[in-house]
Amino acid sequence: MSAENTDRRGDTFANSRRTASFALMRWLATREFPQGLIAGAPDRAFVQDLVYTAIRRLRPLRLVLGKFLSKWPKGELEALLYVGAAQLLYMDSVPDFAAVNETVAAARLCPNRGVSKVVNAVLRNIARRRGEIEEILAAAPFDVRESFPSVLARRWSARFGEDRAAELCREFNVPAKTFIARKDGSFTELERGRRVEDVPGYAEGDFIVQDKATSAAVELAHVVPGERVLDACAAPGGKAIQLAWRGAEVTACEVNGLRRLRLSENLERTRVSARVVSSLGEIPEGESFDVVLVDAPCSNTGVLRRRPDARWNFSEERLSALVGLQKSILDDACRFVRPSGRLVYSTCSIEQEENSAQAASFAARHPEFSLSCERELMPSADGSDGAYAALFHRSTEGRLG
Repeated sequence: MSAENTDRRGDTFANSRRTASFALMRWLATREFPQGLIAGAPDRAFVQDLVYTAIRRLRPLRLVLGKFLSKWPKGELEALLYVGAAQLLYMDSVPDFAAVNETVAAARLCPNRGVSKVVNAVLRNIARRRGEIEEILAAAPFDVRESFPSVLARRWSARFGEDRAAELCREFNVPAKTFIARKDGSFTELERGRRVEDVPGYAEGDFIVQDKATSAAVELAHVVPGERVLDACAAPGGKAIQLAWRGAEVTACEVNGLRRLRLSENLERTRVSARVVSSLGEIPEGESFDVVLVDAPCSNTGVLRRRPDARWNFSEERLSALVGLQKSILDDACRFVRPSGRLVYSTCSIEQEENSAQAASFAARHPEFSLSCERELMPSADGSDGAYAALFHRSTEGRLG
């Protein structure tokens, strides 16, 4: 076995930092979903912590690192510096000596021998000048200090006021808690660092990983046993499974092939029987449902605790495109609601354009639907996400399709 695989100092592997740097380097280049970049990594929980912390704190890390670099680096050196600085400044559980020594040890595994010298010098400077760095960060604008794109900071300041916007950013920088939802409707927090697969009942399908905020859409659906439900944007399947647990007969639609595979795997693990289709076009003309759920693709601004990368994907242009996509899905899916049936629209966003404004626009376009109830959930102190859900009732008259 190579030294890279056996070198262990303290309670962490040196190459955990290198694994994290590879994932971060790939993310910086591609903006791929970071969860997929660390799948199967040894010491996965720690690697995820490193990667997510670096992504979450990207703006202040860049500000700090720029104080000690004459030229901005690229590639693995850039990623290793982010990983090292993230440990020093934002991961209290890692002692400074371990953050420096282990990251330098990871840097020594690079083909370019000069990388470790730069990493060593910069990280030791950061550790030595921590007080000065804290003063620099305290004086920075809140969007830089809290590591949010300026466009989101401006939007939230205009909507909530600057103090609340800054507080919201701070709340989103607290790593997400993991909750498991059980068949009886209860939610239990999973202790940090514990693998979901190790929880009793996982293999038997007794629970799913699901945030408490997702229950808003399921509760608004108010299904009773035997009702027919169409989940129009079903992957990864959490809401479809919860609806089936309540006795609904579920048809789950997912257009993305990889996400549809994950949906099918979750249905199989939980022993939930559901019809899975790849598009609404596969549903026979004239078929209708008691409830149609549209859990639409969105900007994810309600789940930035667990999706720290999503903040860097946000733009006004992308928001506009998502609003158009949500409109299209709603207009397509609503034709499957039977007369006197229900339509539930939900997002994991806190942006009004995707939520209340989208619901009002739908109701204006479709007078046969009346908006009965809305729920907007902001991220809360107990660790739950932000979300939105709206319930519409269809009139007893009107042609389907």
